Amino acid sequence: MAAAASGGGVAGGMAGGCRLLLLLALGRAAAPPGGMLYPRETPSRERKELGGLWSFRADFSPGRDAGFAQRWYRQPLRETGPVIDMPVPASFNDITQDPSLENYIGWVWYEKEVLLPLRWVQDDTTRVVLRFGSAHYYSIVWVNGVQVVEHEGGHLPFEADISSIIQGSPGTPCRITVALNNTLTPHTLPPGTIQYMNDKTKYPKNYFVQNIRFDFFNYAGIHRPVVLYTTPSVYIDDITVTTTSSESIAIVQYQVSVVGSTSYSLSLSLRDQEGRVVATGDGPAGELKVLNPNLWWPYLMHENPGYRYSLEVKMQAQVNGALLEDMYLLPVGIRTIHVTSTQFLINGRPFYFHGVNKHEDADIRGKGLDWALVAKDFNLLRWLGANSFRTSHYPYAEEIMDLCDAYGIVVIDECPGVGIKLPESFGNKSLQHHLAVMEELIRRDKNRPSVVMWSVANEPASELPPAAYYFKTVIAHTKALDPSRPVTFVTEANYALDRGAPYVDVICVNSYYSWYHDPGHLEVIPVQLTTQFENWYKAYQKPIIQSEYGADSVPGLHSDPPLMFSEEYQKALLREYHSVFDKKRKEYVIGELIWNFADFMTNQGTTRVLGNKKGIFTRQRQPKSAAFVLRERYWKIANESSCLPPTIKSHTLFV
Repeated sequence: MAAAASGGGVAGGMAGGCRLLLLLALGRAAAPPGGMLYPRETPSRERKELGGLWSFRADFSPGRDAGFAQRWYRQPLRETGPVIDMPVPASFNDITQDPSLENYIGWVWYEKEVLLPLRWVQDDTTRVVLRFGSAHYYSIVWVNGVQVVEHEGGHLPFEADISSIIQGSPGTPCRITVALNNTLTPHTLPPGTIQYMNDKTKYPKNYFVQNIRFDFFNYAGIHRPVVLYTTPSVYIDDITVTTTSSESIAIVQYQVSVVGSTSYSLSLSLRDQEGRVVATGDGPAGELKVLNPNLWWPYLMHENPGYRYSLEVKMQAQVNGALLEDMYLLPVGIRTIHVTSTQFLINGRPFYFHGVNKHEDADIRGKGLDWALVAKDFNLLRWLGANSFRTSHYPYAEEIMDLCDAYGIVVIDECPGVGIKLPESFGNKSLQHHLAVMEELIRRDKNRPSVVMWSVANEPASELPPAAYYFKTVIAHTKALDPSRPVTFVTEANYALDRGAPYVDVICVNSYYSWYHDPGHLEVIPVQLTTQFENWYKAYQKPIIQSEYGADSVPGLHSDPPLMFSEEYQKALLREYHSVFDKKRKEYVIGELIWNFADFMTNQGTTRVLGNKKGIFTRQRQPKSAAFVLRERYWKIANESSCLPPTIKSHTLFV
């Protein structure tokens, strides 16, 4: 459920964003060229993790521009003023006791010095790449004072080849400097606005707030791993895989791009989980035939979910008389997707989404990747009997997506198109950036078997006249980039006014009956929810997912009869929804995703007490009463499936 929110600060200019706005005005009509393969270690590739403590400073100068004016990137950050230690990956907001950093808007600076292996800097046939999993929101990166990359967007990876910089000075520390700005404008994704409070009788001089129209905290920082990795100077740049299958044979179609030379050879081997080669190929494009394939199945749909083969791609090239070799290993899941007017089919069998919406959110680290938290969340998902989740409302870390592939958790992969409410956010400038974001997202996740659908937005103002052309264009672009997957966007608008629904393959609807609408009146849910489903299906004849529903509950707050914010009310509301789902899933409803998996932080407001409390788990991942209601339901649905093996039916329910 979207909500207006704001964070405040004092600054001159536009949140120090004069430079930011200039950069954004230049825009990008497309994603940067090239591939974005995840950096894996192989016999030809090495990887160095740069996580840990970085030097950090927030620019509190009146214009937030002292770092650029004084060229902080030209020398070690500690020599230009005081610095503090900042963990990476993590959001910077909750790390200190400084309230001005909690809600800071503008430029912050990170720096890390690392020593590189001599072989990296002395061998001119070695390519060294600096890669960021994500940094929110706009990043500029320097290495030893030389700018190497700029990137707009807070949830997708970016990288730069730094070989020419570091190979000129062996034995010298490699100094990596990052300037990061979290200002959101009407043309960023997600969008926002800066509002100045000019009444000097109420606000300090140059006081402003960052307004946003989404209901989660706008955490900022270097949120995902930073790594250095190597390849040969001629290297495998990208791999694209699509799969089809029948009962006895599967076809793995592939395309491989190589950069650095036009004269090279490619060989490919597909290995099963026992290491046996099941198919081979050569050349930059072709297909591999797999007899009696092990298909990739969702969790609780097969006794061996998440089965993946390993595609071994080897490249050889002659450069100046020397033989260069590169190898990349790509996990491959063989599965098919098909959507009818009433069903969602995986490998030809009906699939029902019984899952959750999530957030990358936790105490202290904010949106920073944390392996302990990731492991706990996946254990809770499987305990719950959830077979799917939506990456609400932005792409999640690649490490999380890897586990979805491995565990068979089905993913609706959503871009950061949340809070698109203003007319100016539907103009051509916003549209071109939205198209670029979809290109980056699909480039990153196109080979993932867990990703079964792209979501291009959440709860946009799709009733506005410009929305029709805007979403028609974004959806068509997404389908052109990846014809193998269906596309949706998530709506709360009236079915009769929605201008994007005609173009999607699956209708995803958010509704909060007896919470935001008719609060406290549980008795209206059966009527209103049934009407919702029937109206949407009558209008579009497409399968429907209830993509959000739920109620806030304060842990330990009890009331009988159930009253709002009690654990009993949350349980009662879920059961009213479930009774309607059980009727409609026999027709055209293909899924239900609870809002939310866990409580999460939002901006402060009179309706939020330390965040959104709609989680079935607390922010610390402890179950509320509703978690047990949902667990009982999800395992019941799984046990009803004729696809579920008897061993899972008889044992896993009681794990």
